This record gives sequence, structure tokens and C-alpha cells, in this order.
Amino acid sequence: MTTPSRQDRLKPLEYIVLSAIISVFIGLVVLLSTRQPVLSLVFFGIAFIVTLVTIAMLSLAVKPDEAEKIDLGEQDKGH
Repeated sequence: MTTPSRQDRLKPLEYIVLSAIISVFIGLVVLLSTRQPVLSLVFFGIAFIVTLVTIAMLSLAVKPDEAEKIDLGEQDKGH
């Protein structure tokens, strides 16, 4: 059984951080334009969820290259 690489283990964290950065930006834009903190928090939450789901779906749509196909085949043989 092979252990996942550090890059593979940190990929979900990368998605969450990227989604949080985009959501903070949207929340700040709403806060500075409307001066309503509750509305800003609502937009932050919605933007976080939508961005996270969008990034995850786009990452699932990417087809693996030849090296990844070989790696997946080796992992299947191990189980």
C-alpha cells in the first residue's frame, strides 16, 4: 500500500484556502458597498460554498495524463 504524497494530501486544503480568499474578497466588497455586516456575512457564506463546489467540480472534470493513469493502475494492482 502506498502512502499519498504531500501534494495529494494538501490538495483539499488548497481548495478551501482558495475558496476562502475569494469569499473574503466578495464579503469585503459587499461590506464596503452596503455597510451591512449581516448581508456581508451572508454573501461570504454563499460565495464560499459556491466557489468551493465549483473548484471541486472543475478539478473532477480534468482528465488524468499518462503518468497519472500509470499511477492509478499501480494503485489498483496493490488492492
